[in-house]
Amino acid sequence: MSIDKTYNRWKNYQTWNVALWIGNDEGLYRLALESEDYAAFKATMRQLADEGAGNSAISYETPDGVAWNDSGIDVEAIDRTIKEMNGGRA
Repeated sequence: MSIDKTYNRWKNYQTWNVALWIGNDEGLYRLALESEDYAAFKATMRQLADEGAGNSAISYETPDGVAWNDSGIDVEAIDRTIKEMNGGRA
């Protein structure tokens, strides 16, 4: 029997936390639906922060303190999640 070294089946806490917030916060979910991929999602978040629009604190990180650009995030997994949310059209 192998030991599961993932975090709730995600690569790590950072990836799980980002996916959790994108999937469960209506505003972030809607933004992800409008995004081609995670890079586009992050760019929009950065733009919102630069413009002072919306909640500027969440523009940089999840409410749990994980930066949207954290180097530990499994971007490919988040890209797949966004694509699935978009019905495979992303």
